[in-house]
Amino acid sequence: MKSRAPFCIRHAAADTFAMVVFCFISGMIIEILISGMTFQQSLASRTLSIPVNIAIAWPYGVFRDWVLRQGAKVSTSGLMKNVSDLVAYVLFQSPVYAGILLAVGASTEQIITAVTSNAIISCGMGVLYGYFLDMCRRWFKVPGYYQQA
Repeated sequence: MKSRAPFCIRHAAADTFAMVVFCFISGMIIEILISGMTFQQSLASRTLSIPVNIAIAWPYGVFRDWVLRQGAKVSTSGLMKNVSDLVAYVLFQSPVYAGILLAVGASTEQIITAVTSNAIISCGMGVLYGYFLDMCRRWFKVPGYYQQA
């Protein structure tokens, strides 16, 4: 992975694809099965999330890469990478998610439940998203990623 790559269309496209696909699927599962939102509320939330995710995908990727570099200063282990992915995901996504739910009319209780559930589930989701993002960056042949196995 390159530590400070300049803006690259492939990088932005990979990050955007990964964010939209992953957040649509995982968000709908959380909203319906855990938060008690209706299918219609969740579909509205996920639809609104698409342009939001397009807007935040590349900045999130840059933020995540920065968090990974900070974690690598402490340890280069796989565990530290996973912890860094988790931290980046929760810190960046929780406020965005709360705003989306507020905009679609979810109740305060639903927002708190969904964001809290998302933060807890992010213990696995942030790590899974990190792997998915790395895979998408390889698929899109992002410099510094596609050479890696």
